[in-house]
Amino acid sequence: MSARQRAAQRLVRAFLPILLVVLAAFAGVTVWIVHGITRPPRAAYLVTPQTFSKVTGPILKATDATWRNHDGTSARGWLIEGAEGAPAVILLHHYGADRSWLLNLAVKLHESTNFTVLWPDLRGHGEDPLVSWSLLGAVEGDDVTAAIDYLHTRKTNANKPQVAGRIGVYGIELGAYAALEAAQRYPEIRALALDSAPAAPDDLIRAATSGRAGMNNAVLQKLANWGIRLYALGKYQSTPSCELARSLKDVHTLLLAGGAGDAWQSSTLQLSKCFNGPVELKRDLPLTGVSLPASTGEQEEAYDRPVIEFFDKVLR
Repeated sequence: MSARQRAAQRLVRAFLPILLVVLAAFAGVTVWIVHGITRPPRAAYLVTPQTFSKVTGPILKATDATWRNHDGTSARGWLIEGAEGAPAVILLHHYGADRSWLLNLAVKLHESTNFTVLWPDLRGHGEDPLVSWSLLGAVEGDDVTAAIDYLHTRKTNANKPQVAGRIGVYGIELGAYAALEAAQRYPEIRALALDSAPAAPDDLIRAATSGRAGMNNAVLQKLANWGIRLYALGKYQSTPSCELARSLKDVHTLLLAGGAGDAWQSSTLQLSKCFNGPVELKRDLPLTGVSLPASTGEQEEAYDRPVIEFFDKVLR
C-alpha cells in the first residue's frame, strides 16, 4: 500500500465519525420537524354547536357527522341540512385551525341560503383528531371528495336526496388547496371561494417549518421537504395550484387576498390568472379567514357577506 493510500485511510478514519454524527444530527432534526408539522397545533374548540345554542337558543340545528375517507380512515364534521334537493357548501379551515373557526360562517350561510352546509376537521386537526397526521395538501383534496360522497348518502324523511346538483367549497390556505384539488376530481363542484391560496403544498411545508422551528431557515425547510416525501411513502405530490386551476371547467371562483403584509397575498393574486372560468377577486382585504376569530362582529360580517352572496348567486 502506498503512502498516499495510507494517508487517505487515516483521513477517512479521522473524519468518518464526525460525518456520521453530522448525518445523525440532520436525520434527528428532520424527524423532529416532520413529526411536528404533520401533527398541527391543537386546542379546544373555540365554540361548538352546543355552546353556540346556549346563546342563540335552539335555532341552530347542527349535528355531528362522521364518514369514511377513501383510504379507509375516519372523518368528522358538523352538518346543517338545508332544503330538500338544495345545493351544498363545504367549508375548510386553514392549517393549525379546526372546524370551530368556521361555525359562524356556516350558520350565516345556511340561514341566508337554506343550503346544506358541512364543515369538517381536516385530517390531523381538531380536538383528539380521528386521524393523527396531516400531509399538508397531499391527500386532503381526496378527503373533500369523500365528504361529498357522504353528502350524497343523506336522505330526507321522504327518502329523497338531501343534496342534489351543484356543490360549492370554501377554503382557507390548506383548505383552499384541498378545495382546488377536489374540484379537479369532482366536476359537480361549480363554485370555489379560496382565501389565502398557496402556490403549492411545498409552500405550506415552508410555512409550517418556519412556525415549528421559530425561524425562516432554508436548510430546515429543505430537510422538511425531503422528510415529508419519505414520510408520505409516495403519496406526496406538490402539484402547483395554477396547474389545478387551469384544468377546471365551468367553475366560478371567488379569490380573497389580504393586504401587502399578508403572507399569501402574492400567491393568491397570481392564481387569479390561471382559471379558465369566471373569477372574482377581492384584494387588499383588511382581514382574511386566518384572522377571523380576532375580528369584530362588523369586520366579520363585511368578510362573510360577499362569500355568502357568491355561493347564493352561483349555486342557486
